[in-house]
Amino acid sequence: MVTEQIVAGARTVSNIAAHFGGLMQDAQRLIESYSASKRGYFTPTEDDEVRHLLVSYWQSRNALIELVGSFCENQDQPKADRPSGFLIAYAGALVLVDAARFMREQLHDRPVVRAKLNEPEPHFGIPEGTYDTVQKSLTSPKHAWYLHYATRYFDQHRAELSELAGTGPVAPMIEIIKRLEERARVDLGSFVLARVGVRARQLLEVLNRDLLSKALYGLQKSVSQLASRVSIGPGHRPALPGHVVLKLREMLQPGDVLITRKEHALTNYFLPGYWPHAALYIGDCEQLQGIGIADHPHVKPRWDRLRQCDLFEPRRVLEALKDGVWIRSLACPFESDALAVIRPRLARAQIAEAITRGLFHDGKPYDFDFDFTRSDRLVCTEVVYRSYEGIGGLAFELTRRAGRMTLAAEDLLRMAIDRVYFDPLAVYAPSHTPDLFVGDASGPVISDSMGAA
Repeated sequence: MVTEQIVAGARTVSNIAAHFGGLMQDAQRLIESYSASKRGYFTPTEDDEVRHLLVSYWQSRNALIELVGSFCENQDQPKADRPSGFLIAYAGALVLVDAARFMREQLHDRPVVRAKLNEPEPHFGIPEGTYDTVQKSLTSPKHAWYLHYATRYFDQHRAELSELAGTGPVAPMIEIIKRLEERARVDLGSFVLARVGVRARQLLEVLNRDLLSKALYGLQKSVSQLASRVSIGPGHRPALPGHVVLKLREMLQPGDVLITRKEHALTNYFLPGYWPHAALYIGDCEQLQGIGIADHPHVKPRWDRLRQCDLFEPRRVLEALKDGVWIRSLACPFESDALAVIRPRLARAQIAEAITRGLFHDGKPYDFDFDFTRSDRLVCTEVVYRSYEGIGGLAFELTRRAGRMTLAAEDLLRMAIDRVYFDPLAVYAPSHTPDLFVGDASGPVISDSMGAA
């Protein structure tokens, strides 16, 4: 039986590979337009497009690095899942390398373009010189040496890994690997091992384990090189304390919005503010029956998944993560270091309507392009936006960031603090204060936590 982690991981790699393909086409078009003009500078419109492309690239890249790292570091992964996990991690690493090499091949020798790529973007926390940092990591002999282990393992087990993938959820990983493997293939003879900083014998002693473990170790080290300048807190497992979980479970009602933060998460970077993520709480099946939507056309086809996605935790959220928009267990947002809850000022029937609208988007891909003008792909806050916009007069004010109209998670919190369509319900932010605050007392804590960002 294929685990949900494997299905979600394969789905994420496929979606980001397709997204990178679109970004490359957009970048090529911008390059050709810029080159044809011979101006030597970007117009304001072109500047907006470049900034948007960069934010989309860095964020999707971080999501993929985070995913690959999770498969490489997961010590609890069932042994039967490890080969599938390797395929997901290896395909993800090849997508990362291919995208970075595309940027180098197309942009590196264009000084004006390169300078633009190295500009900071304060709204999204992108520091100056990010492009050069990534390229330096990509061309590092150490990066190539680590990637070699994964390449060698795939070469030696190509037939059995292909048979394992079959026509199941991991099958697209084989196609991605076949398409990109030559782009990342490394001739170790071209490197002087002394430059790697580790003697081959010493490295083999460190890797005194089976070939698959060596391959996963190599992928882990390879992608960590690409995460240069970013603190990812290896080994950190975010989770709310038990007493906080119990109190929140008592308070939550369908329609509440959960705003979360995971410390050391790569996907925090290049998103505005301290609070980067949002999810829509939809309750359990009994509550959904109680508000009269169990037989709604948007709900009925999803009823089995609503019941079965987590047999230990019956409560559900609708949440957009890097693998897409899906009904998930409440345990998912509770795997966070900090959490705030806001509640819409709407009647029960209006909440029910919002939930059915939100569930219409279940199963759609994640939108790394952050484009609120399209509804075939959604970011996390867009789940809230498309569920509630217009219901009971509720309206959101979108803000232009990096060339796109957006709604950040902290925009939702500000609405609650100002009592605009939402009220603050609770907050737990241990980096600011060790206590859980509820009701009116939560507002000042939420406000202070955003100011501390």
